[in-house]
Amino acid sequence: MGNAQRGGNAGKQSPRPVGGDDDFMVGRWPGEHLGMPKNGSGAMASVMRRAGGVLIDWGICWIIAGFIVMNTHVFGGTATLTYILWLLLGIFSGWLFARTPGMAVLGMGVARVDKPGATVGFWRAAVRTILTGFIFPAAIVDPDGRGMHDRATGTAVIRS
Repeated sequence: MGNAQRGGNAGKQSPRPVGGDDDFMVGRWPGEHLGMPKNGSGAMASVMRRAGGVLIDWGICWIIAGFIVMNTHVFGGTATLTYILWLLLGIFSGWLFARTPGMAVLGMGVARVDKPGATVGFWRAAVRTILTGFIFPAAIVDPDGRGMHDRATGTAVIRS
């Protein structure tokens, strides 16, 4: 009777998933293999901190939308206008300042992973925001805590 028939593991490799996750590297802390520090400025922002930033941005847009809808319904209702304003806020503040107001309040910003110190740029800010707003890949994170929208654009949300 061979080893495999007796249930032994001699000469066998452990099973591995096959697919797109093979390139994920798990470091001792989020962002380690990306060259980011464990703590402080430049470290990966936590998922909770990023969620807080989104809530602040949404609240700002909701208040502005409420004031606009009190005077006109040309842009739709409050919910629709809040969403449109949130998209515009994310795109333009991400492009011009590499952070939204919510990120700024909580001490975060968007950085490029492929070229540290380079500006995020319009297309990365637009794609990040549009992906987050329409597909919500921010809820799907890799071992570094980067959302799929950040992986797609070569960016990361870091502490400032």
